[in-house]
Amino acid sequence: MALKVVGTGLGRTGTKSMQTALNMLGFGPCHHMVEVFAHPESRFLWIDAAAGKPDWDAIFANYQSMVDYPGAHHWRAIAAHYPDAKVLHTVRDPDQWFESTQATIFAPDGPTSKPGPFGPFFATILKSFGDRLHDRAFMTDYFRRHTEEVIRTIPAERLLVYTVGDGWEPLCRFLGVPVPAAPYPSENSRADFIANLKNAPATH
Repeated sequence: MALKVVGTGLGRTGTKSMQTALNMLGFGPCHHMVEVFAHPESRFLWIDAAAGKPDWDAIFANYQSMVDYPGAHHWRAIAAHYPDAKVLHTVRDPDQWFESTQATIFAPDGPTSKPGPFGPFFATILKSFGDRLHDRAFMTDYFRRHTEEVIRTIPAERLLVYTVGDGWEPLCRFLGVPVPAAPYPSENSRADFIANLKNAPATH
């Protein structure tokens, strides 16, 4: 199936909650980094994509939407491959984003720092940051430039810039679906991420 929603927001911009929200709204299954961990064989397709040999239809064969890494790293190519998909760009305060990444996905003991079979896969994402992964000024500038590039590239009528905390209304209006009676999901907080990391089995 072709993607109906392409998420361009970087990891730690409410993407796990957004994955659940899109599933609830009928745009699931939604691809998120957790899907790569659930289906580790898929990491080879992502490594191929980073090497210039993408097979987006194979990667997203069972999905209707995508958010978070690794898809957000390839947002331009994916949005072009699925021209009828709406583009959803999640954002938050850049400094809060940086602090969240340093405590979670980019922490010294976080998942991207651990050796093992996912090393080459993570390297395809981390190469954008070089050796500046923990440099606040560089990373927050990267975050801002990423948003500016998405806004400059994607036609306004195709794009929703969604700030964490905006709730259901702008999302449902953009997607043309009713607002659910249930509260907007809240998942994978910093505390949740750290707790789950401690309990996760080793990947090497």
